Amino acid sequence: MPAVTVPAFGDPDVLTLAEVPVRDPGPGEVRIAVAAAAVNPTDLTTRSGAAAARYPDVALPIVPGMDAAGVIEAIGSDVTRLAVGDRVMAAVLPMRPEGGAYQSSLVVPAGSVVVVPEGASLEEAATLPMNALTAILGLDLLDLPSGATLLVTGGAGWLATLAMPLARERGLRVIADARPDEHDRVREHGADEVVDRGDGLTDRVRALAPGGVDGVFDTALVGPPLFGAIRDGGGWAVVRGQDDETERGIVRHAVWVKTRLEDTAALEHVRDLATAGHLPMTVAESYPAARAADAHRRQEAGGVRGRLVLTF
Repeated sequence: MPAVTVPAFGDPDVLTLAEVPVRDPGPGEVRIAVAAAAVNPTDLTTRSGAAAARYPDVALPIVPGMDAAGVIEAIGSDVTRLAVGDRVMAAVLPMRPEGGAYQSSLVVPAGSVVVVPEGASLEEAATLPMNALTAILGLDLLDLPSGATLLVTGGAGWLATLAMPLARERGLRVIADARPDEHDRVREHGADEVVDRGDGLTDRVRALAPGGVDGVFDTALVGPPLFGAIRDGGGWAVVRGQDDETERGIVRHAVWVKTRLEDTAALEHVRDLATAGHLPMTVAESYPAARAADAHRRQEAGGVRGRLVLTF
């Protein structure tokens, strides 16, 4: 079966469409005929080799990708919640022998798979699983009570777009940053207040939360310059392994979604919210799998709103 592989780490041109073996699902697994796989920033680090140090036992070639949607074509002997023919979405870790989502036939733990939201296309469904699980994990780690104030950086980005309505569901007051021309868009996605991003962000946030916000979900990887916006003892949830020292008792929470990829209940909750129209499913652009390099170049250029999707 065809898959987009990384035979050697490097720039987008290393991505190669190749034939890889297909296997039957074992106990607790399903095999999905993949129709769509989202392109995420983490896929770029898989391709470049930046993520390889965290997985020293993984050998090339690697199949990237953490989000897939398609139709179940086979199930393991003990899988009862799902059936052949179900239209499903899945979150998957690429650094494993079977590889990630950029392949036309994907074996994945059944716990990482749920039926797609009602009325969603498979391309739309592929935008949800991993990023929504990341958003839920970050909010769980911050563990802010209803009525607390949360700052979400990168307000127009996809992770923030999913995190904001999930935060509002928990009763949080959400402040986000964005370019001036995107303030309205970010409010539509769940921010109570929006401030301009860039230099002076801390002062602008403090003007809205004079005592400091209770926590930050740092989807834009702003890092230590945010600390002045956080109250003493507040929380800083950070993705992609930033390990900067904090100050004033601020607690750093490392958000590693690989620990939650089989959280079926969370995936079902995300599915139900999307069905009800409370979570968006935005496909920025679709590319055939053979043009994966073009999709990676577009992601690297920045400014993508929603998710780019590879189709099989």
